[in-house]
Amino acid sequence: MVVMALDHVRDFFHFSAVQGFEPTDLTRASGWIFFSRWITHFCAPIFSFLAGTGTFLAVMRGKPKATLSWFLVTRGLWLIGLELTVFVWFGWDFNIHPHSYVLATLWALGTSMVLLAGLIHLPTWVSGLFGAVLILGHNAFDRVTPSSWGAWAPLWNVLHVPGVFQTGGCSIFAFYPLIPWLGVMAAGYAFGGLYKLSPEARRAWLWRLGLALTAAFVIVRFANVYGDPAPWSHQPRPGFTLLSFLNVTKYPPSLCYLLMTLGPGTLLLAAWDGGHPAWLDPFIVFGRVPFFYYILHIPLIHGLSYAFNYFRFGHAEFTGITLGIAAPPTAGVSLVTTYLIWIGVVAALYPACRWFAGLKRRRRDLTWLSYF
Repeated sequence: MVVMALDHVRDFFHFSAVQGFEPTDLTRASGWIFFSRWITHFCAPIFSFLAGTGTFLAVMRGKPKATLSWFLVTRGLWLIGLELTVFVWFGWDFNIHPHSYVLATLWALGTSMVLLAGLIHLPTWVSGLFGAVLILGHNAFDRVTPSSWGAWAPLWNVLHVPGVFQTGGCSIFAFYPLIPWLGVMAAGYAFGGLYKLSPEARRAWLWRLGLALTAAFVIVRFANVYGDPAPWSHQPRPGFTLLSFLNVTKYPPSLCYLLMTLGPGTLLLAAWDGGHPAWLDPFIVFGRVPFFYYILHIPLIHGLSYAFNYFRFGHAEFTGITLGIAAPPTAGVSLVTTYLIWIGVVAALYPACRWFAGLKRRRRDLTWLSYF
């Protein structure tokens, strides 16, 4: 959750993002700009994967599946509803536009939860197989275009190819196509079965799996045949060939992208399975209230950006992420300043998150708190 905020601070503040060029564009970006974007790739897949694992742990602790299914469906729909309204209108943009919608992170998480609500009633291996098929096989359809679906083209945007489509007088941007995000959460649910093992056996399996996934990324990516629609290539600048190798596709997440992130993520689970370093203790607060943190951090970052730009230029309507309004040519700050703002944002949110985590712990009778 903390690393995720770096990406969003960069979106609103850093010169490259404000001026509209991709931090992974190797013809324009520096190594540090690339790294600042690349490190945040680990957030979404690991969060979605472990949301599935958390669901398995709830089942393992004896929570009735019928109750859990209802929670997954209602929380999933809650996330989707917030994505389409509050987060766009008062987070990413400070503008209510009821005829324009973005299907992004919460949309993918919410829809995955709704699907998982049904999968938990089937044998665990079904979820694992479903997840593996989507993760391993979806790149076979990279060459299929929405136009080939004719009148059903928007469905392919929703499932696999990011893009904008029109329906019912509304413009919808499918930013996070569902495949293979649905499979990531399902695979995470099956992965939870490892936590039935003894600590020693579980750690051994976590190390093996993490190393296998990481090695698979290197092998599949090096082959340059399958697993990512953007092949890597040799670059003229020293070290940039490695960046090209690491520059995998997130929208939708390619096989290489998921191997690159879930492999090291599993290794971290193995390393910290017996206990985490003391310096990580403050970060647990954010992990206990991830959605509360999420709904606070985007408006806060956007508000700071708006105030900063209004003070500097006398107007700040260009700070909305989805509005597409060109920024002044001098807008944006350095990478060092971006990092300082990120640290400040995380520190500012800590007291509120600590308070809310305490509230959730004390008031378990308030079931609505579980939706945050």
